[in-house]
Amino acid sequence: MINLLNRETIDKIAAGEVIERPDSVVKELLENSIDSGAKSISIEIREGGTGLIRVTDNGCGIEKEDIPKAFLRHATSKLSEASDLFRIHTMGFRGEALASISGVSEVEMITREQGSMFGYRYRISGGRELDLTEIGAPEGTTVIARNLFYNVPARKKFLKSKQTETSHITDMVEKEALSHPEISFRLTADGRNQLHTAGSGKLLDVIYTIYGREISENLIPVEHSREGITVRGYIGKPVIARAKRDFEVYFVNRRYVRSSIVEKAVEDAYHPFMMLHRFPFVLLNIETDPERVDVNVHPKKMEVRFSDNEGIYQAVYETVSNALMGRELITEVKPEPEKSEKPSMGISSLPVEKERKAEPFEEKKERYEQQSLLLKTAPLPSEIPSELPVLSDRAPETGYQKAPKGAEEKQPENPGKKFLDPASLPSFRMIGQLFETYWLIEFSDKLYIIDQHAAHEKVNYERMMAAFRKKQPESQMILPPIFLTLSAGEALLLQKNLQLFQDLGYEIDENGDRDFLVRAVPSNLYSIASKELLLEILDGLSEERGSNLPPDLLRDRIATMSCKAAVKGNNYLSREEMEALIQELLTLENPYACPHGRPTIISMSKYELDKKFKRIV
Repeated sequence: MINLLNRETIDKIAAGEVIERPDSVVKELLENSIDSGAKSISIEIREGGTGLIRVTDNGCGIEKEDIPKAFLRHATSKLSEASDLFRIHTMGFRGEALASISGVSEVEMITREQGSMFGYRYRISGGRELDLTEIGAPEGTTVIARNLFYNVPARKKFLKSKQTETSHITDMVEKEALSHPEISFRLTADGRNQLHTAGSGKLLDVIYTIYGREISENLIPVEHSREGITVRGYIGKPVIARAKRDFEVYFVNRRYVRSSIVEKAVEDAYHPFMMLHRFPFVLLNIETDPERVDVNVHPKKMEVRFSDNEGIYQAVYETVSNALMGRELITEVKPEPEKSEKPSMGISSLPVEKERKAEPFEEKKERYEQQSLLLKTAPLPSEIPSELPVLSDRAPETGYQKAPKGAEEKQPENPGKKFLDPASLPSFRMIGQLFETYWLIEFSDKLYIIDQHAAHEKVNYERMMAAFRKKQPESQMILPPIFLTLSAGEALLLQKNLQLFQDLGYEIDENGDRDFLVRAVPSNLYSIASKELLLEILDGLSEERGSNLPPDLLRDRIATMSCKAAVKGNNYLSREEMEALIQELLTLENPYACPHGRPTIISMSKYELDKKFKRIV
């Protein structure tokens, strides 16, 4: 027997597809506010959004005749025909949001069109209209949803704690704020301020507010266009990498999405700079023709489908890779902050607004006032400068702080030069080897520390990868040759991949059904020519159960070979050997990290050393 479902049941089922939890309600209402042209949006929630959700904007408002229609299923002002689905320019478009929300909560809308004398209040509960009355109201729209899932207790039972639901809502509002820095967003939860952005239009201001000082100070701005695709935003230096992908944030035409294509492009570009199981901070907006993107593949509009996956991949990969390759990414060691100092953080982690850390300009003003007070109380010198310099954390050209009176002030000898620049080599002052592992070098106003093993490993890796790509391996004959006796499976695998081993620099002859002679090895591996390393590479092929070595596994095997051939820690290197290694390191495109992602070089500024020794207070 086939039953026709009644309207109430249909609405609850449809609402379940769109309204999964309270953050879904906030997302749908925010998208409507953004589409209305609002410049300021305020969100208030209680009890994790189940008790109350209130979203207020100063957008265009809704005229009286359209108010009831807005709550009908598939009623929308964004589409007029099916073909419009393939050129979406707005955040919302299906016309399901208000109908779904009103189906599982008690909803009240207060709206007034811009230029109108009066506003209107409309109430609807469980999908049933209650009343529509004329009231005084500010221009814009307020939507209030109370008692979410009051008529669907089974769904409410599966919600998490109110703190968890609040966290989901905060995260979602932060994403909207990042994609629309020109809009001021304010979020309060149970009377506590969670987020407030200025709406200045500056993305970096929003990043600072949400993620704090450490991240905002370690970002690289990016912008790149390729075949009708523009990628812009910020990417983080490897020093702020995280153990999870939570800080990889992607937008397509300003819509927050999840995309495996974009994710792979970003992580492939970061691969030479990142340690295993570490993920970058990335915030990118991909702008392309809406007809090349299908945003109608998921009820929550969180996933998209591209008509040109390869084009998207290349555009994102080039954007990130070019930016990373063009920067000196030496990790700088900074002392831990004094106990009295509060750690930098975003406003979203603060309980109340008054606890926010002072903005940079406020700190400069305080320092200026403190210095002025010191000068007033100190004995006057014979000569006083006519103007008092404003203190800053660091002078932009030199990296120095303006030192207090009595402290030595020395300008660097090579302002503006990069450490990893061949032209800088004559200015290096080699201090010596530390613990027979690290080399200390003074350059400009910094101390640089090079890990000899990581640096040698990186040089070996780049040599072998370059030779492999060019099919011009450098081999070294060995006497006597290495004799291999393999199992039947190993022998078959080696026979299938002889060309691969030749491309790496091995020369291997068959000497029977399962016997082989290794007559030459890659030049870099001559010092560790052994059958164990060759068998390790062969085992990697065996794990893949195929005749072709995937790029990731190839890089991994070459990295292993490079690591084994590199000079180890606790090994003495002469100054001449180290200088030769540094010279070769300077020729690499990415000399900052070994193939496994560990840094080859770290630095510490004279300013930080002076501060640690209390020469600068």
